[in-house]
Order: sequence, then C-alpha cells, then structure tokens
Amino acid sequence: MSQPILVFDSGIGGLSVLAEIRKRLPHHDYCYVFDNARLPYGELEEQELVSGCVSLISQLVERTHAAIVVVACNTASTVVLPALRAKLHIPVVGVVPAIKPAALLSKSKRIGLLATPGTVKRHYTHELISQFADDCHVELFGCSELVMMAEQKIATGQLDIARLTQILSPVVDANLDVLVLGCTHFPMLRDELQQVFGQGVTLLDSGEAIAKRVDALLAHGKNVSHNSEYERNSSLMQGFYTKAEISEGLAATLADCGFSTLERITTINTK
Repeated sequence: MSQPILVFDSGIGGLSVLAEIRKRLPHHDYCYVFDNARLPYGELEEQELVSGCVSLISQLVERTHAAIVVVACNTASTVVLPALRAKLHIPVVGVVPAIKPAALLSKSKRIGLLATPGTVKRHYTHELISQFADDCHVELFGCSELVMMAEQKIATGQLDIARLTQILSPVVDANLDVLVLGCTHFPMLRDELQQVFGQGVTLLDSGEAIAKRVDALLAHGKNVSHNSEYERNSSLMQGFYTKAEISEGLAATLADCGFSTLERITTINTK
C-alpha cells in the first residue's frame, strides 16, 4: 500500500464514512481499523478511550505509513483528537455531529441528535448546539444499543424492527423535522430509521463533509505522492480488527466492500 487513508472506528460504523471518502477518492488505497474488542465506545471511561485509541492508531500509522487519519467515530472524536494530533505528524480528521446544517435545514426549528451516551454528554456537543443551533429546540437522545444493532445487521443481515421502533419511540414523540445521526454506525440503519420516522423527518450525517475535508487536506498537503500509482482503476483495501475473531457474515460483508485482507491486531489495551 502506498500512503493509504487510514479510517478508524470502534466497529463497522466507519464504513459509512469510508464509502463517502471512496466516492470522492476512488483510486486511493485505504486501511480500515475497527476496535471491536472494546465496542461500544459510548460506555468506556474517557481515559481508557483515549489511551486505547491513541495506542492502536499510532501503531497502524507507523505500520502502514498512512497519509492521513480519519477518526470515523463521534464518541472518540469528542475526546481523542488532541492527544492523537500531539502524537502524530500527519493530518487527523474527526467527526463532528451535523448540528449546523441541521439547524439551517429545519423549518420547524425542532431538531434532534441521536448519538451514543458518550457523545450526548460531552461538553463539546453542547458547545456545538450553543454555537450553531441557538435558535432551535434541540432534543438529545443517547443510545448504545443501536450500535450493536447495526453491527448485528452487517454481520447477519437481520434487524429486529419491533425493537428498533420501541427504542426510537421517544424520538418519534419529539415531533422533529431534522434528526442528526451522531454516530457513524447509525447510517447503516438509515433505511430502517426512515421507515420508523417516516418521510417527514430528514436524517443527516457527516459522511460527505468528512470526505470533502479529507480531499482538501490531501490536495494541499505534502503527505501524498501524486504519481501514476493513483491512476489505478481500483484501490487497495486492508482491514484490521481487535476482537479475537469476526463472524463469517461480517467477513463476507467486508469482502463485498472490497477488502483484500483482514487481520487481527493487538495492543496493550486490547481485551
């Protein structure tokens, strides 16, 4: 691999971000790392989250000679970025909940944020709301179970729509017209979420904005060699995971996504 884009998440949620980046940069090489041994991140203590992510990402950057890191996890992005940027010498892009575009798009000025409990409670999230949605009524909903439901859907192709409807009932009752998907796992459930909410609720995520940011940084940075290698018809995709093993269903899904290799990687923080 030649200076890949390294995309990191706690699980398969970052694949939604990876897909948007690949749309924009289809000829680039990619390294995807999912720390599924510590999933879900929304229930980890902050210091455990920071130390584990910095250790794992730094190890993979050194190994792959990555050009840029995308922390495709809202929970991790709210706490990990300062320590990670201090450790690395390449650009690091985080995920910001799409509060600003949601506030601009909303006609009723009633918007919501559906995220993990960790993202919902972070001071950073509340600062975003104060800065960009001061004229809106903003409802916050924290749920880790949806993360595991997205993981199960990708691994098995099955989803309990009755349970999903039950979980989302408070969100439905909030009478919103725009809902921010503040976890990269949640776009994996977009069709089912839209089914529950109906077409009257617009679902927003940050995938496209992240792809634009990565493109801009690579275009203006000095971390990528612009040569004929990037004119290939297809990119190389390499996957790493931290759990002892992954299901056959997940492995098949990743193969369908274009991953040529999958490998377990361990750090001192891996369970």
